[in-house]
Amino acid sequence: MKRESLEWLASNPRYTKRFVRAVGRRCRESTIKDVAADFSLDWDTVKEIDKEYMQDQLKKAGHPAPRKMGVDELSVEKGHRYRVVVSDLERRRAIWFGGKGKSKADLDLFFLENGEKRNEKIELVAMDMSQAFQNSAKEHVPNAVLLFDKFHVMQKLCDALDEVRKLEYQRLTGNDRAFVKGQKYVLLRNRENLDHNGRKSLELLLKANKRLQTAYLLKESFDQFWTYTSETWARKFFERWKESLKWQRLKPLEEFAAMVDRHWDGIVAHLTIEDIPLGFVEGLNNKIRVIQRRAYGLRDEEYLRLKVLTCMLPKL
Repeated sequence: MKRESLEWLASNPRYTKRFVRAVGRRCRESTIKDVAADFSLDWDTVKEIDKEYMQDQLKKAGHPAPRKMGVDELSVEKGHRYRVVVSDLERRRAIWFGGKGKSKADLDLFFLENGEKRNEKIELVAMDMSQAFQNSAKEHVPNAVLLFDKFHVMQKLCDALDEVRKLEYQRLTGNDRAFVKGQKYVLLRNRENLDHNGRKSLELLLKANKRLQTAYLLKESFDQFWTYTSETWARKFFERWKESLKWQRLKPLEEFAAMVDRHWDGIVAHLTIEDIPLGFVEGLNNKIRVIQRRAYGLRDEEYLRLKVLTCMLPKL
């Protein structure tokens, strides 16, 4: 018996490709449960249809050879289980999801799958300051520029400011301690994002605690670093910023400054390399977080992989 292939049928002959695309588009915005209810389908059926839709997306998009790539780790569930996500910064899409953690060996897997010829085309690797990722990139793409994600650098500075807050809380007693308690988010959020009450709370906190006021002003002033286009002027600014730390007894900020010194080349690369779509990196991370919330409790890792790889692709 001969079986004829019809272009308009999906891999499951009970559905047309048009129907698969209709279900797949809905699954981009909704949970499997909601889509199953809307289409009067079984939960497992919707998931399999969505998988087929995403596989078709990947076939159409092809497998690019990135010149500028981003690397990040993704926590897949509680218990410190991670996967590595690699993105093409120019095409603005995730291109690889894999590994069993966030070690050098996990990122090595991407470079091995990518192949030597494609690796030779990579000019820039944007990442956090993971030593494991640095070691992998230096081994496989030694001529590429390593660039440390600005958002991770600023997160380290916020962490340092929060550590000052914790130390002050431990040091103080009575009413002085009461001013510091519960003020973490007021202190760490951008002032322009605070409402009226938040700004009043911040002003009271900074008036009440000189050490926190100094740490906060130093954190705010560091934003100027990213405005320079010359490494020389950026270095002069940073040296002055470090000088401001003297005699202030702000050890967490001193440790942050030492970290910047250790990773200087990768941080200052932001000032000299143009067209780095770091907003895309943050947007991708936000989309992945939404996907994880929708798929909470789902243990099909292949489904998560397809979701991550297609979340920035156009609809079919």
